[in-house]
Amino acid sequence: MFDFMNRILRDDGGSKDRAVERLRLVLIHDRAKVAPRFMEALKEDLIAVISKYMEIDEEGLDVTLDSDESSTALVASIPIRKMKRSYD
Repeated sequence: MFDFMNRILRDDGGSKDRAVERLRLVLIHDRAKVAPRFMEALKEDLIAVISKYMEIDEEGLDVTLDSDESSTALVASIPIRKMKRSYD
């Protein structure tokens, strides 16, 4: 029964991934009091800078802000495909 429900509800298209990303950005905004546009701009800037030195998997990139009562931390998981030998 569980397998049947998974097959019915599963969306293999990109719309599911986009919806999950939007939800993640909203949750980040709520926790860190940062606008979703700010997080997207930060992610784009990180990609631009890091791409000068290494080839990264942009699809696998994950950037979040973790907050507690006393501080906020930027947490980035950036899959590296390979290091560049020359720098642009």
